[in-house]
Amino acid sequence: MTLFPKLQGPQRTVAQTVSVVVFMGGLAWASVPFYDWFCRVTGFGGATNVAETGSDVILDQTIKVRFDASLERDMPWTFKPEVREMEIRIGETGLAFYEAHNPLDVPVAGQAAYNVTPYEAGVFFDKIECFCFTEQVLMPGETVMMPVSFFVDPAIVDDREGKFVHTITLSYTFYQIDLPEEEIQAALAPETLTTAPQGGIETN
Repeated sequence: MTLFPKLQGPQRTVAQTVSVVVFMGGLAWASVPFYDWFCRVTGFGGATNVAETGSDVILDQTIKVRFDASLERDMPWTFKPEVREMEIRIGETGLAFYEAHNPLDVPVAGQAAYNVTPYEAGVFFDKIECFCFTEQVLMPGETVMMPVSFFVDPAIVDDREGKFVHTITLSYTFYQIDLPEEEIQAALAPETLTTAPQGGIETN
């Protein structure tokens, strides 16, 4: 039994394409971690690169980078970029910050999924350091500024599609992850004070 038994030629291709888009949209809605993994493995949805150092080449040509932030359902944090947009030279290392706040009276752990748009710019967007590389744990009432350092690969100006990109949007979505019970208890426990021993100091 075929999925589209009554469709032929172009109609069948369109129907299959729509089904794939709907299916991936459903996965993105249902499971941010799985969608994030899928994007990183396949490059779908503007997944970015990771670089150990900055670019050796910095061009005079500039590009705008916009910053976006969102939260998955039931994630209790507030989350926003410090600035909404910056303009940097292509190849220049940029540094941006995102602010996260945990309003609850218990620790909350989160992990950030990310992408860039337009999608063809993803392969040219290189992160050097990013809060999204590891899980983040915020204590009760804690507010943190989380950095991301990056550059746009100068090769973008020679790419058939990339050379027409003048603005890149970097987007993050934080979703909540489980925090082991022992970590919660350790975080909530009062600090242990170290005091000097009672009495005098023995000497020989």
